[in-house]
Amino acid sequence: MISKAEIDQAVEGDTIASRFLATVQAHPDQVALRSKQADDTYAEWTYQDYATQVAAAAAYLRSIGVVPGSRVVLMMRNCPDFHFVDLAVAFLGATSISIYNSSSPEQIAYLAGHCDATCAVVEDDGFEQRFNQVRDQLPLLTTIVNLASEGTTDALYHSGSLDLLAEVGNSTPATLATVIYTSGTTGAPKGVMLDHHNVVWTGEGYLRMLDVEPVGFRAVSYLPMAHIAERMSTHYLALMGGYEVTTCPDPGQVASYTRDVHPEIFFGVPRVWEKFHAGVQAALSADPAKKAGFDGAVATAIPISERRTLGTASAEDDATWKALDEAVFAGVRALLGLDAVIYGITGAAPIPAELIRWFRAIGVPLSEIYGMSESSGPITWEPTRVKAGTVGVAFPGTEVFLAEDGEVCTRGSNVFRGYLNDPEKTAEALDADGTLHSGDIGVFDDDGYLLIVDRKKELIITSGGKNISPANLEVALKTIPLVSQACAIGDNRPFVAALVVLDGELAPVWAKEHGIDGASLAELAQHPAVIAEINAGLETVMARFNNAERVKKVSILSTEWLADSDELTPTSKLKRRGVHTKYADEIAALYA
Repeated sequence: MISKAEIDQAVEGDTIASRFLATVQAHPDQVALRSKQADDTYAEWTYQDYATQVAAAAAYLRSIGVVPGSRVVLMMRNCPDFHFVDLAVAFLGATSISIYNSSSPEQIAYLAGHCDATCAVVEDDGFEQRFNQVRDQLPLLTTIVNLASEGTTDALYHSGSLDLLAEVGNSTPATLATVIYTSGTTGAPKGVMLDHHNVVWTGEGYLRMLDVEPVGFRAVSYLPMAHIAERMSTHYLALMGGYEVTTCPDPGQVASYTRDVHPEIFFGVPRVWEKFHAGVQAALSADPAKKAGFDGAVATAIPISERRTLGTASAEDDATWKALDEAVFAGVRALLGLDAVIYGITGAAPIPAELIRWFRAIGVPLSEIYGMSESSGPITWEPTRVKAGTVGVAFPGTEVFLAEDGEVCTRGSNVFRGYLNDPEKTAEALDADGTLHSGDIGVFDDDGYLLIVDRKKELIITSGGKNISPANLEVALKTIPLVSQACAIGDNRPFVAALVVLDGELAPVWAKEHGIDGASLAELAQHPAVIAEINAGLETVMARFNNAERVKKVSILSTEWLADSDELTPTSKLKRRGVHTKYADEIAALYA
């Protein structure tokens, strides 16, 4: 059991900057960052190279007016420059705020204005143009550094250098390290203030949970750095643990990068894991006999995997799983690039428990983490003794408990300082004693594992007054083989219905197996055989819900909902209002 006192002692007086210097000193020749070049080779920077770039960037930023307390907005894809600039800002005692690359000019005006940014560092001309469109609304923004402008990178990295050891004192544990803006799914984005102590304390807790030395761990950075999960896992935690991070500027290419990198630690939102799974299923479906054999192997492996996880497996269990792995699973893991994974992690949205069991059965040690920006990321996690369907146990050194109404609450040094410039919203989320209210309803099992059962602000209330969690229904709907995405509908309606998206990989294979050739996804979504198959699946997956909760009807859509769209946030959370607006006609037809 890792105590709060242990973590407190380990991080006393530490900042992000001081921990980075400790890693550089201990592992100067360890590769820190990698970036794919035009010829498909990778450029690499060791931790000593990393420090050299940070020292140069800090000198340049100081020369253009970044001082302790300054706010610097970053708008960059996943690239080494993000890491260099973000850390340079930390060494200057300033605060870096990464914003989503999809932000419109109007959103930029709100975010940069709200945080009183005086400087922005952007990756290219397109990003700069969006800032320039609203420059008149940002009187405090004196400088925009465009890394694509001629001579800028030379100036950034070759016009001077600071002594990082001399500058490390510009930040203290109480210095504001970053502001993470919420995705705005329930209103205007709120600025979550995290100080250096929040970040370092949380990172230390993570490192103490790992049962292997993480120096040199390979990781892929592909989610937006404006999101706490990516910022923590492949930036802050990476520089504290000595990881080797490969940057992937296009999240749509993450599967390709995973096959290149073979990461040892890999965080994926549920949609990423669902796509890995769908790809395997689609490939196997071309050979029904092979698929039947694989599915049988998985079915055999699931209970063995669970016993192995709990340490109750017999010698026969171990031998059976080893034989299955050598014959079936190892090759699949290698093709996915997941064969080296020691810690596979999912979070940010619900995931079907069946999917976690499937990955663990084939030898990918997947676990679910639960948290929020306001907790610097984690509230609960259990990476080894995993119970599929739960989100683990309390993060080390924290208290996690339920309020009278079942709301999940937590206290600990990972809890944020409040929302920037918003005392009213801060008071709603944060009690005077440091208790953070999550907005989620949970229950604990007998072993202290947390299950999330409802989202307070997302409950469907039918016209009959029944309160229903849409997330639970959506997770169930996504276990129908032909369904890849779902959104439950039913607020102020007589019954619950749903929009479901046809799986673009599996549906064509299924159609061919059933004698339907040459049909587009749009045609398949309307095909009687597809509708019948999904309705049959609907009956099966809804059986565990009571009659009032069950999804009674679905509308089948053919176009995948993409991250950072009308339907999904950049990290693939549902934008319910966006879905309801865009598909108003389809929803109306469900209740006609």
